[in-house]
Amino acid sequence: MNFGAMGAVAMAIAIGLGAFGAHGLKAQLSPEALSWWEIGVRYQVWHALGLIALALMTDHGHTTWRRRSGIAFLIGILIFSGSLYTLALGGPRFLGAVTPIGGLSFIVGWISFALAFITAARSDPDG
Repeated sequence: MNFGAMGAVAMAIAIGLGAFGAHGLKAQLSPEALSWWEIGVRYQVWHALGLIALALMTDHGHTTWRRRSGIAFLIGILIFSGSLYTLALGGPRFLGAVTPIGGLSFIVGWISFALAFITAARSDPDG
C-alpha cells in the first residue's frame, strides 16, 4: 500500500473539509455540530501525517507492523472522522457510539507504529 499517497490525499481532503466547515457550514451548524466537524478534521490531519511518516520510514521499522499501522490509521479516519462528519451534518445519533471504534483504531495504529520501531531495533544493532 502506498501510505504516502494515501496520507497526502487524506490531508488534501481534510484541508478541504476544514475550509468547508469554516466557511460553508459555520452559519448552518450549531456550535456543537461545528465542534464535531472540527474534531473530525483535526484527527484526520494528524493521522494523515501519521500515514506520511509511515511512508517515509522505508528503511526503518518492520514492514508488517508498518502496514498494520497504516491500515489502522485509514480505518480510524473513516470511522472516527467519518462518523463525526456525519453526525455534524445531522446523521443518526447512534453514530456517536461508533466513533470510539475509530478512536480505538487510531490507538492500535500508534501501538503498531511503535512496534515497527521496536522490532526494527531488535534486528539492527544501531537501532
